Amino acid sequence: MKHRIVVLGAGYAGAFAAGNLARRLSPSDIEITVVNAVPDFVERMRLHQLAIGQDLALRKLADVFAGTGVRLRLARVTGIDPERRTVAVTGEDGDVELAYDTLLYALGSSVAHHGVPGVAEYTFDVTGRSSALRLRERLSGLGEGGTVLIVGEGLTGIETATEFAESRPDLSVALAARGELGAWLSPKARSHLRRAFDRLGITVHEHTGIEAVEPARAIAADGTSIPADVTVWAAGFAVHPIAAAGGLEVSDTGQIVVDGTMRSVSHPDVYAAGDCAYAIGENGRPLPMSCASAGFTNMQATAAIIARLTGSEVPTTGLKYYGNHISLGRRDAIFQMVDRDVRSRSWYLGGRTAARLKSGVLKGAGWGVAHPTFGMPKRKRRLATAPDRAGVRVSA
Repeated sequence: MKHRIVVLGAGYAGAFAAGNLARRLSPSDIEITVVNAVPDFVERMRLHQLAIGQDLALRKLADVFAGTGVRLRLARVTGIDPERRTVAVTGEDGDVELAYDTLLYALGSSVAHHGVPGVAEYTFDVTGRSSALRLRERLSGLGEGGTVLIVGEGLTGIETATEFAESRPDLSVALAARGELGAWLSPKARSHLRRAFDRLGITVHEHTGIEAVEPARAIAADGTSIPADVTVWAAGFAVHPIAAAGGLEVSDTGQIVVDGTMRSVSHPDVYAAGDCAYAIGENGRPLPMSCASAGFTNMQATAAIIARLTGSEVPTTGLKYYGNHISLGRRDAIFQMVDRDVRSRSWYLGGRTAARLKSGVLKGAGWGVAHPTFGMPKRKRRLATAPDRAGVRVSA
């Protein structure tokens, strides 16, 4: 019987990892199945652009995996049983159980409501294509002078606020920040960010925690009412509770606790990559939920799976966070390097050059997913205990 590898999720981490595994391992020994809820690859880093009315090219996963041998199953994951090594999914075929020998869990994250009243009922977000399109429809019906409030001063909040303000100058855009805007940036980068907000006419409510959301306003902790025809919630991310419910060891955030090779510390047949992995970086701190982290963790998980299945030494990938690259609309951006302790270095790159660099990063990430086997070694390796044609167990 072939070794069954199941990859849950076809985002930046899962899609690339599946293609990499298919390129590196012999199809005589393995079968790879990717489970994803939607048929297209979602460029999550650009969903704020989609929400404001910009069209993004669709990449069909069927086309991405064409010719790789990867089987695509369009279904939603509903449960995992790591003791029985099965995954429960629901899709066009109804409720089905998929058995695996090796599982790569890469289901990513979604918006975190933090228990704030009214968030689930009255806010929008840009963490998924469907939610971004829902926001797009709402914004398209918003006339001149309409008010939009972005809650959250992280990368998503900043990029969303600046994109909206640049694309729709007829709207009144505001951002609510729990602390100081761009507090983690170097002084010069922080000044650049503030100039961008001033240039785009974005109102900033600093030191303003939102404690409740209503249909036409948000209420701050001090009781201040902030008018908002549309409230966009960008105050953090959360992972799905499926991993915890299935019995995998998870952190307080619900992320799967992994070792340095992205292997579950509680179930050695399970690996995790991307936002759902609680991975400790070289500085001893958990990697942040980001596209950069997805790249490092999926490369490490893929390399570890290949090495262990083929009886090779497991290589290690440096898990280092290099910095933040923040779009400020289409013509401006900030690239801020950080040190080992994730403190901003004094140097930063800003303006059109940084915007072109960010555009290149986005295009490169999308192209890499669309061509998951490009640049991979052509040799397809046999498993260490793969059966030959006569049924005799042979070494790779």
